[in-house]
Amino acid sequence: MIRGRKAIARQLLERLILGFWGAALLSLLLCVSVRAEVLHLATGDDYAPFTGKALPGQGMLTQVVRASLAEQGTAITLDWLPWNRGYLKAKRGDYDATFPYVRSAEREAEFLYSAPIYVAEQFVFSRADDHVELDDLPTMIGRRLCYPLGWQPPAAIQQLLDQGVLRRHSPLGLQECARLLLLKRDDLFIADRNLGDSALRTAGADPEQFHRSRAPFQSNTLHVIVSRQHPRAAELIERFNRGLEALKARGEYERLIESYVQ
Repeated sequence: MIRGRKAIARQLLERLILGFWGAALLSLLLCVSVRAEVLHLATGDDYAPFTGKALPGQGMLTQVVRASLAEQGTAITLDWLPWNRGYLKAKRGDYDATFPYVRSAEREAEFLYSAPIYVAEQFVFSRADDHVELDDLPTMIGRRLCYPLGWQPPAAIQQLLDQGVLRRHSPLGLQECARLLLLKRDDLFIADRNLGDSALRTAGADPEQFHRSRAPFQSNTLHVIVSRQHPRAAELIERFNRGLEALKARGEYERLIESYVQ
């Protein structure tokens, strides 16, 4: 009788142990599955400094997107497509997300938007003793614009270049533009407020030597977008936003942004 009870107890103990380790193994596999999830994203080329196959890290915002998702244990694949094709494929759900896009009423009907991955406000930077404002066209005629190689000028600036109002000089980086203005080899550069201010700092320039235009001539926010047709759209946006918030909290977001003025 005692021997039989011991056998039953041993069997129960073995089942408990097997059950415990089975549950632990299942839990581990589930965790690995979540950690190993890969999202398939699309973006477009030649949108410097934000995205570009030939840019360091494939662009400033490509790095931000990849790092934000990595904060949540999610890797990505990235396909480079013509902008319209990538947009349409993402809308159909062929891709989990695409970026970077500004808000519009038409897009909001078809996509969910992440928190802003960048707030772009374009300002004119010039010398304090010879400052330039975009609304004073006569003072801009013949000016030399410093705009880094590969960067795409805003439409309004490209029009002035095409009309011959401005002449363009293209060094490798924005930091060099700050130095060239001080040397009076160029007259102005155009940049987002944060990028421009960082360029002045890294160039070791005294901010009082420069004038930033009174107001931005263009301002918008850039986002990751997920099609409303995607069955997990809300979940993916929430996950990305958590990762972006964590990236900012530990200062990595600012480091990525500022590295692009070097």
